Amino acid sequence: MEMKIRVRSRVMHLIALLVSFMLVWAYAQLEWGLPQGVRRAMVQVRGSIVTTDGSVLARSVGDRRVYPNGSLAGQLLGMMGDTNGLEGLEAAYDSRLAAGQNVTLTLDPAIQAAAEGVLKSAVNAHQAEYGSVVALDTKSGKVLAVATYPAFDPNTWKSQSASVWRNRAFLDTFEPGSTIKGLVVAAALQEHLTTPNTLYDTPMSRRVGGRFSAVIHDAVQHPPTLTTQLVLRYSSNVGMSHVVEHFPNEKLYNYLTSYGFGQSVPMPTVRTSTGRLQPLRRWDDVVRTTNAFGQGMSATLLQLATAYNTLANGGLYVAPRLVEGEVQQPPHEVISAQTARTIRELLHYVVSNGIPHEAGIEGYDLAGKTGTAQVVVDGRYSDTIYDSVFAGFFPSEQPRVTLAVMVHGAKEAYHGSMLAAPIYRDVAAAIISKWAERPVQVKSANAPAKNSQ
Repeated sequence: MEMKIRVRSRVMHLIALLVSFMLVWAYAQLEWGLPQGVRRAMVQVRGSIVTTDGSVLARSVGDRRVYPNGSLAGQLLGMMGDTNGLEGLEAAYDSRLAAGQNVTLTLDPAIQAAAEGVLKSAVNAHQAEYGSVVALDTKSGKVLAVATYPAFDPNTWKSQSASVWRNRAFLDTFEPGSTIKGLVVAAALQEHLTTPNTLYDTPMSRRVGGRFSAVIHDAVQHPPTLTTQLVLRYSSNVGMSHVVEHFPNEKLYNYLTSYGFGQSVPMPTVRTSTGRLQPLRRWDDVVRTTNAFGQGMSATLLQLATAYNTLANGGLYVAPRLVEGEVQQPPHEVISAQTARTIRELLHYVVSNGIPHEAGIEGYDLAGKTGTAQVVVDGRYSDTIYDSVFAGFFPSEQPRVTLAVMVHGAKEAYHGSMLAAPIYRDVAAAIISKWAERPVQVKSANAPAKNSQ
């Protein structure tokens, strides 16, 4: 009996030692990483990130993760550490990739490369801090390009600043400025609160609100009266104050949320930011008016592009889609198809009559709206730091692509018409060239006048 107890004791002691060894080994892997052989096996089995045309954006070669196109879509792809994804899609789809499954993106590599090239030139020429471009396929909501500059090469991520890893188009929020005017006018048209030819008194400044009033100003000289069409053309804040004067706060708030502002982007798995709308309980005449020209709210460039895609897509909000095969949220109607046609005509007029050289391409119908937004620094609007913004689509009558542009902190020619609009034009030109479409007779417009914002 005593012998059995001794044997059992030794067995239990051996088991305890084995368990202790396993715990120490497991802790060592957490502390110092897996042995090289195990790491190599994990990397070798990892799936690739590809596009629908077969381009490989990320793959495993031996025990290394390789990004064959260098910085192309670098911030979107992110990067991989020794055993797992650390940022971007490598992190978001880590479990799927680790299981050896490929992730197929909707990106068009040619459009992505064009957007990155145009953005690089503009950011450098205007001495800006950074910028982003988002391109969407109008009908499907497929993300065709997500460009950010300065560039990020995941192959050499350890030698690059963490600030360039950031996918700013999906994560950075900013005040969209006057680009919001196109969306708000569309909502006002839908509610029969205005028409394209409704005439307003438009001095260069106007006080709005009751007890807590504020004076709003216009930046671009314009006639003393403007129609709604010209309110957009001259980017008049005073004109917008008239357009929304009788717009119930709750209704306008609901339109903005239906466009996607202040809401989570319905795109699974990928990390995005929400942006902000002030709570409805805080809305008064001043908040309603400033929201009508994109001040006091914030959004990501992806949200702005998706909102403008609603105007392009017959009034239907279509959730953006980046990864093939994922379930897409059903579309919902924000404005009617007729209202969408009307606002597209007004936004085409903004380009053809207001900024034909900056945002237009001779022989093609393009539409959109500029924005120049002051940046909040230490709780106050800066007089020196601006975001240059443009959102639009083309062709204007039957849109195929929606584009949004944002450049931050330019030191030279920072206005939306001077910086963001030409980026839109040049990326659009690259896409049209890719389509190999011949020019058509553009709609007639009055003689070009001074740039809008």
